Amino acid sequence: MRLLLSFALTLALTVPSLAGPLSAGAAAVDVTPPNGCPLAGYYSPRGAEGTHDPLFAKALVFEKGDTAVALVSLDLLLTTRDMVEGARKLIEERTGIPGQNVMISATHSHTGPVLWDEVPRHDAPPDGKKIVKAYLAELPGKIADAVKKAHAARVPVRVSFGCGTERGLAFNRRFHMTDGTVGWNPGKLNPRIVRPAGPTDPSVPVVLVETDTKPPKPVAVYVNFAMHLDTVGGTHYSADYPHALAKALGTAVGDDVVTVFTTGTCGDVNHINVGNDKAQKGHGEAARIGTRLAAEVLRTFDALKPTDGPLRASRATVELELPPVTADQVMAAKKVLADLEKGTKPVPGFLDQVQALKAIDVSARLGKPYPVEVQVIALGDDLAWVSLPGEIFVELGLQIKRGSPFRQTMIAELANGSVGYVPNRAAYPQGAYEVISARVAEGSGEKLVGAALEQLRTQFKAGKK
Repeated sequence: MRLLLSFALTLALTVPSLAGPLSAGAAAVDVTPPNGCPLAGYYSPRGAEGTHDPLFAKALVFEKGDTAVALVSLDLLLTTRDMVEGARKLIEERTGIPGQNVMISATHSHTGPVLWDEVPRHDAPPDGKKIVKAYLAELPGKIADAVKKAHAARVPVRVSFGCGTERGLAFNRRFHMTDGTVGWNPGKLNPRIVRPAGPTDPSVPVVLVETDTKPPKPVAVYVNFAMHLDTVGGTHYSADYPHALAKALGTAVGDDVVTVFTTGTCGDVNHINVGNDKAQKGHGEAARIGTRLAAEVLRTFDALKPTDGPLRASRATVELELPPVTADQVMAAKKVLADLEKGTKPVPGFLDQVQALKAIDVSARLGKPYPVEVQVIALGDDLAWVSLPGEIFVELGLQIKRGSPFRQTMIAELANGSVGYVPNRAAYPQGAYEVISARVAEGSGEKLVGAALEQLRTQFKAGKK
């Protein structure tokens, strides 16, 4: 009932207007931190030593009549509720776009900064906490700057859309093994692999925004793909393969075009092909992936279909229960973290560290569920964007796409906050890394699917009126 009430109240505030032409603008703002900032994504410490390619906040603003929305993509590991709410407040003040109409997601770059002011590694760079705290204080303003610039750049536009397919890049990283277990990233050519434990989503949804002129000029390309960003590694800031994608599209379409990339549901999907022994790490691999994605986007341009219609936005609050954590697990977790702090040998194993951090986080909530947001933004009855708050298993995203009444539904994970991994129900008894790490209880993913589909169906009906 709480979910339904939140949804109904929010939808009532975002009644669409059919009047006037569709306008849009796009912009990018550099959000690269200074050197020395701790890098996110792993369970071992790294301090940034330089920049391979800058990190951006990229914004795409649509406006029609009295309704405006903003889609923001960050070249960062994740989003936090404080970051999102701070940015939304500033965006509303600077542009008039209601904060509830702003979707902010992260691409999940593992070569960006940590996003909390308590650096959790005992041997992180000495000035790391200070750098992160200053960065977090500035970040909402930079996100708002990107939206403000995009809003100021609005021009009448025409929008077209299509969906490509790329089957050779993404692989489910969970596998049924010969001993009956489910393994996580079990290694290339591992003879104990039986078959993948889940699917992938090879779709490449594309939205092209062009000026309503003759000839039209590209304004932005929105691209979505369900594959982890953990390609580059190292100690230099990088946007990973979306950088190569944007560079290739800029060369082909025009340097002024803003490529807004968002990550689809890929909590259990990465780029590692276990069927061969080829190395798959570094900037060369990121360039390979980004270039192949760009080629599929350009192929899709040949079959794009025009669309228009009212803009609509809604959101629902969903409460996700906590997984069970025992007192013994909390005690063991404290010992693991103490051993890490003291540098005790041997170093606690990787999964022991994962379980320890999860047990401490969950126990600190004292049984209080996570309130998370699921948001839907729609254009006409063709296009819908969905936000999900974590690293979502691909099966859950596929359920939303299958159930959506829109012709093209795009899902941005790690959006409007993050609760970490959200496996589907079938994965919980299988265990392995993502399940061990999950801060939410079994069935949480299915709750998110339900909240998304309820809004999509209601939004679709509203758009048909």
